Amino acid sequence: MRSICVDFKTGEIIHNLITFHPDTLYRKHSINSYATPTSAIEEGFIYIHFGRYGTACIDTRTGETVWKRTDIQCEHIQGSGSSLFLYNEKLIVHMEGTDVQHIYALDKKTGETIWLTERPQELYDPMVTIGKKAYITPIIIKVNGRDLMISNGSAACIAYDPETGAEVWRIIQGEDSTISMPVESNGIVYFYTAFVTGEDGKKYAELFAVDPNGKGDIGATNILWRVKSPILQLLTPVVVDGLLYTVNSQGLLMCLDGETGETVWSKKLKGKYNSSPIYADGNIYISSTRGSTIVLKAGPEIEIVSENTLDGEIWATPAFTGGAILMRTSKFLYKLSKSGS
Repeated sequence: MRSICVDFKTGEIIHNLITFHPDTLYRKHSINSYATPTSAIEEGFIYIHFGRYGTACIDTRTGETVWKRTDIQCEHIQGSGSSLFLYNEKLIVHMEGTDVQHIYALDKKTGETIWLTERPQELYDPMVTIGKKAYITPIIIKVNGRDLMISNGSAACIAYDPETGAEVWRIIQGEDSTISMPVESNGIVYFYTAFVTGEDGKKYAELFAVDPNGKGDIGATNILWRVKSPILQLLTPVVVDGLLYTVNSQGLLMCLDGETGETVWSKKLKGKYNSSPIYADGNIYISSTRGSTIVLKAGPEIEIVSENTLDGEIWATPAFTGGAILMRTSKFLYKLSKSGS
């Protein structure tokens, strides 16, 4: 399992490091990879995560490994997916499998465990074993001057104190894995729940809008609106100027009013969209597994600016930095920018 450093200007490989060399490779889902988790980076250091195979800190200048951990384990069943998250001096690591559902805060300088919290077992014990796993990445929001870490597990979305790992509030809903990240805008938290089974026996998920002020179980009081959605939601919505943009797992692109949940407009797309939409410079970028990217003008009217296709499938969300777009397909890493930049 390798960590690769590429020169931003030229695309030349600077470091090509074997970070972990496991004796055994465990099974994964067909649409997953062994390098799905996104790394966390800051000046001078990058933090690499391969799920049960290991977590490491690498000096970006020298390529030397500062520290590594291989003792943080869970049974992913279908491979890892949760990405790393930096908070002050802590590296937040989610390890939620069928056996344990743990969240770690590691000292980013040494890799030592600062705190470890476990999802509430009274919610997980009744669940079918396969449903206990999750692949989410948390977010940090500020509520009344206090930082909260919003982490959406398979049985409940929970707000934690990121300094201690203590639970602040929870919203209980779900029977199986969550993948999509929460997102926050204008004091409202939005997230896709795990799926549930309706009275008719059909499974569905929901998109929730939540007021994050509260303590304990806030499910009966703080859900502002909810929209029924298909199961297996992989991508994370994006919110711009009070409008929420998302593509559900059946390829329906929607623009919703962030305050009411009402549909502003919608459009059925061809193909599958597992890469999250991203906003930059007035536009929304949405990439499909076919390798195509639709560029939409953000706003209450649907306006397609362009559509472009790259060689290979796109599963990863693009990154915007230094006046350029970095896009990773199943075949290549691309840098897209204006001529001369």
